[in-house]
Amino acid sequence: MYFEQFYLGCLAHASYLFGSEGEAVVVDPQRDVEIYLETAAEHGLKIRHIFETHLHADFISGHKELAARTGATIYIGASAGAKFPHIDVRDGFELQVGRARIRVLETPGHTPESICLLITDEEKSAQPWAVLTGDTLFLGDVGRPDLSTTHTAQQLAGMLYDNLHNKLMALPDDVLVYPAHGAGSLCGRNMRAERSSTIGTERLTNYALQIRSREEFVHQLTSNLPTRPEYFVKDAEINREGAAALAELPEMQPILPAELSEMLRQGVTALDVRPGDQFAAGHVPGSINIALSGQFATWAGTLLGLSSRPVLIADSSDQLSEARMRLARVGIESERGYLEGGVDAWKQAGLAVATMDQMSVQELHEKLPRGGVRVLDVRREGEWKAGRIADAAWWPLDRFNGALPLANENLPIAVHCKSGYRSMIACSLLQRAGFQNVINVVGGLDGWQQAGLPVVSGTPVEA
Repeated sequence: MYFEQFYLGCLAHASYLFGSEGEAVVVDPQRDVEIYLETAAEHGLKIRHIFETHLHADFISGHKELAARTGATIYIGASAGAKFPHIDVRDGFELQVGRARIRVLETPGHTPESICLLITDEEKSAQPWAVLTGDTLFLGDVGRPDLSTTHTAQQLAGMLYDNLHNKLMALPDDVLVYPAHGAGSLCGRNMRAERSSTIGTERLTNYALQIRSREEFVHQLTSNLPTRPEYFVKDAEINREGAAALAELPEMQPILPAELSEMLRQGVTALDVRPGDQFAAGHVPGSINIALSGQFATWAGTLLGLSSRPVLIADSSDQLSEARMRLARVGIESERGYLEGGVDAWKQAGLAVATMDQMSVQELHEKLPRGGVRVLDVRREGEWKAGRIADAAWWPLDRFNGALPLANENLPIAVHCKSGYRSMIACSLLQRAGFQNVINVVGGLDGWQQAGLPVVSGTPVEA
């Protein structure tokens, strides 16, 4: 049996292709499906089957386009209410693909329709080889239970507990675990960075599986959940219908600097996708920086929303193409256009250019005892509790779309995250809102700790 995992770091998303005797299956495909078509062709496989482990909320799936281009059948949990051509599957459903056998385990909990796929490679053994767990079981974590519009988080958490212990933990210890997400995904809280595990490893090390009381499990799973981005509900509905093919999206139109200047006065969003250092050196005033180097699509969806229709600012056509693809992966697909010629054209048009101050962790450490600078930490709560700079205020970046931190707009604010990526996003949002003295801390808390500077732990003090 041929088996391959495809991992999208931008979304911390894992999808899979496996096949036997010329026939292939794709599980949880990303929106741009060419990668599966090319891989299948390279290995002499025809994609005949597509499984969705659930209605994904954090990205747009390519299942509909992939089925249209291959003639493959789509399979999804019967509770999904899917509106595209498909086969509803329930517990015990089996599919033979060459010498590979797939058995469906219904595992509602993350969502009502969640399923896991138990894979047996009959060329090697009659015993199960791996389980594709979707968002039910992660490495070091389990799926969040608060994404449903039909069930409460408490109801789903109870189902998740039952299915984890009665179905997944009933599997042999040596069965491999392949989830749909890795570290950084908002579908869980404590995922490890590895790409696969085993049932035995998760049984021993996964914190959620150490909770023996169903009541306590429900309490822990529904307490202190990370903020749920607004676009999650919309993405799930798009996936229920099936997204349009990427080729159907209209071409982006060039926008001249003078046009963009007027659009900004009217409240249009400009999204600068260049690296943070380039943004800091010079950018269109009022533009937001979300660099392509990090979890670009997730943060764009979280902070801008699916109906934002931004104007893109980039240095090259390659950057523009990459940005548009990544935005489409989360459902942002109606950009107003792009700044023709980028920031260089803006400068040549004689329009004002803004900059962003930056400082090293050593400079911040020297300034703190003298006062006059406020430290703002924009990491998530778990990161904060693990270690923080003393006297820093806390306001996680995923809250910025709802409200900005309360602060004296004239007092210098040194903003930091783990490495500097999220803090530059936060700085651009603060600057856009009128904060005049915003400073990005280069290297973030990683740099602070690498310099041997002190950290403390404790409950967050909100800004």
